[in-house]
Amino acid sequence: MSLIRGRFQADVNEQAKEYSASLPFDWRLYHYDIAGSIAHARMLGRQGIIPREDSLKIVRGLKAIEKEIEKGDFHFDNDLEDIHMAIESRLTELIGEAGAKLHTARSRNDQVALDTRLFAKDALEDAILGLRLIQETLVGLAETHRKVILPGYTHLQRAQPVLLAHHFLAYFEMFERDRARFRDCLRRADIMPLGSGALAGVTYPVDRKYVARQLGFRAISANSLDAVSDRDYILEFEAAASVCMMHLSRLAEEMILWSSAEFAFIELDDSYTHGSSIMPQKKNPDVAELARGKVGRVYGHLMALLTVMKGLPLAYNSDMQEDKEGFFDVVDTLLSTLEVFEGMLRSAKINAKKMGEALDNGYLLATDVADYLVRRGETFRAAHEAVGKLVNWAIKANQPLDRISLKDYQRFSPLFEDDVCLLTYDSSIAARNNPGGTAPEQVDKALKAARRALVEE
Repeated sequence: MSLIRGRFQADVNEQAKEYSASLPFDWRLYHYDIAGSIAHARMLGRQGIIPREDSLKIVRGLKAIEKEIEKGDFHFDNDLEDIHMAIESRLTELIGEAGAKLHTARSRNDQVALDTRLFAKDALEDAILGLRLIQETLVGLAETHRKVILPGYTHLQRAQPVLLAHHFLAYFEMFERDRARFRDCLRRADIMPLGSGALAGVTYPVDRKYVARQLGFRAISANSLDAVSDRDYILEFEAAASVCMMHLSRLAEEMILWSSAEFAFIELDDSYTHGSSIMPQKKNPDVAELARGKVGRVYGHLMALLTVMKGLPLAYNSDMQEDKEGFFDVVDTLLSTLEVFEGMLRSAKINAKKMGEALDNGYLLATDVADYLVRRGETFRAAHEAVGKLVNWAIKANQPLDRISLKDYQRFSPLFEDDVCLLTYDSSIAARNNPGGTAPEQVDKALKAARRALVEE
């Protein structure tokens, strides 16, 4: 029997009951619901709102229920609608009338807000840690292969030579921004809403700061109306997760391209690939492809919750029940992707020889040749045109830039001298020795800065 049907003379329609039940998915909040209820019960007894003996009974009963759930002995009854009612009903069965006193000075509105914030805090900490592990892997790869040169690409066309370490550190920077977004979200999620009641606060002499300390919150909410109807922290998590998944998808795309026969820059470990059902030779980058594909579901959940929240008046509305399934899925998708991605990266084999071979036929030194003319007094636009003509001739003649004779160089500008033939991929890399550039000195500094950032977390 429902604990809150006193106002009604008829039972809930079976279809309506099934439609409105959240227990099939919010059961996973049980740990947070019990932790919040224990802190609330202790506060009620401490403040004399209920007898201290009843408070102790409640705490013991809640701990027993948590053990039941963890052992798989707890019966989840959908007639009780949600995890909050399921736990309270079982508590009353276990300890009798004292269990019915637990809900004193709180509403399910501030109770569910508390549970989801506690869940969000753990999810945020896990996301921050997962990103840190990927960053450590990227730094390790960059340090191991710091001398490897490969083509940098724009428009998926070979553009200029870069150090592989510089390439990996670009993703380090993306994930560093992601970590900052999750840390910022954590600061706003770390607000304790219990004590707000249904919407207007409670009439009992509660000690909200005591409850906040018990549960590890940094502050209590400032406005009861806002506290029970705020889902910004979930939206922020899903927005930050969307950006993070986008970054992972970009890296996944490169893993997919680089592991293809056309590139062959890397080989993914067998344990992160799958075969074809019909083609025996295939080694498909399924994990990377799935990571790329799962981005859409994260984006979708963000848009769904934004749509739910956009027209809601204050304070709580049942529409907000739609926050949880999407939120849980975003958390699960993000955390599992971070975990599997780290292993895929760590186990990948780098083919430095193939990366070096890819430098040869793309005329990647063209910009350096143009800069050479500029240093000898030519305007950049004129130098750009001259080198463009030179490259066009070299392509037709099937001549790489590093094999063109000085005589042929001078057909396109009299400013070319013998030292133009000294331009190499190494010199091209070394010349970009400004902060943020791909020169070895700058990459070494970036690696040290990355290590500091990880240590100072």
